[in-house]
Amino acid sequence: MRISKKILVTMIVPLLAVFLFASEGLAQKKGFDDKEIRIGSWSPQTGPAAPWGATSRGAKLLFDIVNEQGGIHGRQLRLFIRDDQYNPSQTMAGVRDLVDRQGVLAFVGGVGTAPALAVRRYLAQNKIPLVSVMTGAEHLNFPHNPWLWALWPLYDDDASVMAKFLVEKKKFKKIGMLYQNDDYGLDPLAGVQRRLKTYNMELAIAVPVEPIERDLSSQISRLKAAGVEAVIGYVAPTQAAIALRSSVAIGFRPQWIHSYNLTDFSLMNHITDGLWAKEGVMTTAFTEDILDFKIPKMKEYADAAKRLAPGERWGIFYAAGITAGEPLVQALKQVGRDLSPEALVRELNNINNFQGIGPRVTWTATNHLPPAEFRIWQCGPKGEVIVLQDWTKNDLPKKR
Repeated sequence: MRISKKILVTMIVPLLAVFLFASEGLAQKKGFDDKEIRIGSWSPQTGPAAPWGATSRGAKLLFDIVNEQGGIHGRQLRLFIRDDQYNPSQTMAGVRDLVDRQGVLAFVGGVGTAPALAVRRYLAQNKIPLVSVMTGAEHLNFPHNPWLWALWPLYDDDASVMAKFLVEKKKFKKIGMLYQNDDYGLDPLAGVQRRLKTYNMELAIAVPVEPIERDLSSQISRLKAAGVEAVIGYVAPTQAAIALRSSVAIGFRPQWIHSYNLTDFSLMNHITDGLWAKEGVMTTAFTEDILDFKIPKMKEYADAAKRLAPGERWGIFYAAGITAGEPLVQALKQVGRDLSPEALVRELNNINNFQGIGPRVTWTATNHLPPAEFRIWQCGPKGEVIVLQDWTKNDLPKKR
């Protein structure tokens, strides 16, 4: 039986289209082509933790600077940001979209403990690197995850150093804790309890907060009734502001000290109408103060932000996105022009003694752990950083 040319063309054209579409899809899935490298990020651009959303936009600034300088071995960096509103189910939806539809090569940053825990297995199954994830949760790092490289220090280390400072340097006897009721709060709760046990002390009270709560009057009343002198806080920015206002409103004025996730004093002072400075709120920190420009590169980034992102406020949350992106950019530079997912993983595992504007970091194939040194800061009367304690490591052995 002979097939006419017209019928043959009719049959072949759809098949050819399918083949070309599949080939394009495969190229997209690689996460890069000859012209660009596609990277993903999630963060709360809206919702209760929206101030942390500046981190993804900070990473974009870094990529824009790199692109202005010619990209990485001739390829431009393209960042896709998904707003997850600090909601793990929306994190998963956004991450799936970026993997399945945009074909990203890797993720950078990614805010939040619960969001990161929601997507870690999916990313590992799809062999997508997650670089500088923005949480210090234990469960993300143990056992070793070969597809996750951590830059944010572990919360139990952070909280242990904080508690030691409150007891040994500030001589507080009654310490309370206000913590988010998930791994973001539970990990440091365990770290505080372990540290206080070495002094034969216990927390006077530990009060949980759900991520979506807005009325914290009952929690603050419980802290006040317990007569605490200092409160360790592990909550999102909006809740920290609500807690401080609620505390002052009922005449309860303990020493507040929060995790390194609230070191943006100018922002926190703004959203608390000056109470952050007036009450002398303390935090831990794992970077230099971004406003004193001791690191020359910091000034370069701040100047670039004025030019490339004039609508953004130069603050520590924004700069944190740059900090998250720097090791990824370094690894991509080390790869060279012959890029592949395997080559990127190899060079991430070869990041050695690298330091941008953040902490010094070394990763190997078997160790993706973050640095573990902290400072203690206090917000000064004008919103400035006062360093109360310089770099300190958690000296308690791990129990895992």
